[in-house]
Amino acid sequence: MGDKHISSQFDHELNNISSKVMEMGGLVEAQLRHAIYAFYEFSSEVADQVIEREAQVNALEVEIDHDVSSIIGRRQPTARDLRMLLAMLKITANLERAGDEVARIARMVKLIIDSGAARTLPSSELRVATELASGLLRKSLDAFARLDTETALVIIKEDSHIDQEYDGFLRKLITYIMEDARVISPSLNLLFLAKAIERVGDHAKNIAESTIYVVKGEDVRHTSLPTTT
Repeated sequence: MGDKHISSQFDHELNNISSKVMEMGGLVEAQLRHAIYAFYEFSSEVADQVIEREAQVNALEVEIDHDVSSIIGRRQPTARDLRMLLAMLKITANLERAGDEVARIARMVKLIIDSGAARTLPSSELRVATELASGLLRKSLDAFARLDTETALVIIKEDSHIDQEYDGFLRKLITYIMEDARVISPSLNLLFLAKAIERVGDHAKNIAESTIYVVKGEDVRHTSLPTTT
């Protein structure tokens, strides 16, 4: 009876941490949507809101780190439970970094708007990359919540599509700058914004890799992808 009680408490604590991870993920996802909205609607006000709320993401990371350290110290979990806790630490670290990139997008949006060149820059070329990054982040969190390795594998492969979009955009932006040297400064801000979008995709991929680690106990970073069978 005592062991069952301890197990029930552990499950409750684990679920509580998992809920906080999903809350953090939802916050980052919402912030990304707002930053993208600020970008395409040229809204400094929305960009400011994104920057101000970055502290909420950071606070959740600290809280989750504390909770995970506490449960590991008190419960000394093993096997899949330990992998789950370690994965949640990795996921929160990636979410915090994704949140940093989202705040960077918002700051670049403000600089681009202030430059007065916002409507002349080739921003529409980034639409596919922004949609891909937002979708991958959402799907990676959903895959983790359901421990869905098949979806996680798809996410890892799809991240390369964002890289391709970024490379294509970079070539177009260089051509744009060569045609008019006066736009170098705002174009560089747009380049930094594009790189931040690409990095969000990288963090979504990392979250997907953590899902595979929990379920299969395999570290698929820097390796060929496992099969789904």
